[in-house]
Amino acid sequence: MITTRGWAALGAAAALVLLYAGFGEPELFAGGVFLVGSVTAGTLIVRRSRPDADLTRQITPLRLHEGDRARVEIRIFARRPLRPLIIEDEVSKLGRARFATSRAARNTTVSAHYEIVCRPRGVYQIGPAELIISDPLDLAAVRATTGGIDRLVVYPAIEPLSGLPATRGHDPSVQSAHPSHAPSGGDDFFTLREYRQGDDLRRVHWPSSAKRDELMIRQLEIPWQSRALVLLDTRAKTHTPESFEHAVKGAASVLHHFFGAGYVPQLWVGDTVRPSGSAPYELAMEKLAAVQPMESLDLRHAVLRMRRYGHTGGALVLITGALDEDTLAVYQTLGRDYGKTVLMVVADEEPQFLVPYKLGGAAAAVVGLDDSWAGAWTEAIGAGRWSSASPG
Repeated sequence: MITTRGWAALGAAAALVLLYAGFGEPELFAGGVFLVGSVTAGTLIVRRSRPDADLTRQITPLRLHEGDRARVEIRIFARRPLRPLIIEDEVSKLGRARFATSRAARNTTVSAHYEIVCRPRGVYQIGPAELIISDPLDLAAVRATTGGIDRLVVYPAIEPLSGLPATRGHDPSVQSAHPSHAPSGGDDFFTLREYRQGDDLRRVHWPSSAKRDELMIRQLEIPWQSRALVLLDTRAKTHTPESFEHAVKGAASVLHHFFGAGYVPQLWVGDTVRPSGSAPYELAMEKLAAVQPMESLDLRHAVLRMRRYGHTGGALVLITGALDEDTLAVYQTLGRDYGKTVLMVVADEEPQFLVPYKLGGAAAAVVGLDDSWAGAWTEAIGAGRWSSASPG
């Protein structure tokens, strides 16, 4: 409760008393008593002024990408009168905001705001805040923690891309023709499955249910042309710190482009790809905001495990920092499940190991650390003229 200045005042008071004992000057003793009295009075003041308030935050905008500025507005509701106080609000890894407010009457609201430069990408914690009240001489202070913890999610930076794959004709995973769809969603009749408790009875397929003597549900799926998989190679051995960040930026740009065009892309970063939920764009971008290189990722086996969930679709996008046998094996494994494949590589020059991918029909976008993804993407997809050859 006693501040650094207060302890310094008490030390000076002790020195003055010692000097009084040595020289007998009453002014020295009076000075020591004054300092001790000032610290005591300040302590009593702040004890009676302990803040009793609620703090809330509002962060805008809701979607933030690396390099953007976030505005954090703080509102403090005083349940009893407040002396002038200092607010400290910490943003993990990004710094601390500190500002002063004026007096506040009971049941009134005091507001303030500050800005955060959102760099680098990541998931950050804001709060809890500290309210600090001190005496006029700053000899004593009292701190009170208030407000909850808010999350600040900084998505990777993105580049605007143009051009989409031409995914028409046959689903590569099913030996029958599906209707051609524009990538805008909608439901296609796909298969049947057994009824589960909670299923919508309007989806019961009655002819099949009568034939099998049990309820069968029509399984509806997104048209295959609208599905896509964005696979980010997160192995640490294939990246430098700089190339990894550029690869993450490329993945974020492709996801943003696909979602904006009406596709339903899935993101894989070394984990298990599962159905996204109610906010697929936000979930995918938050995953990219937090992703880090993985030291022990077995890419081949991880992809084989992921493939068991039956993901197929119109477009496969494979993003890496270096081509090796594992990435080729992944392409040969997954390329059969997708109509078109594009390979995005962060490299200063075109890798020699790129030939098997091109022979297999993949389009390739190779960029250096200082190059843009946008031009390489447009050139790679060739305005939709992708080869239809099967890989490997």
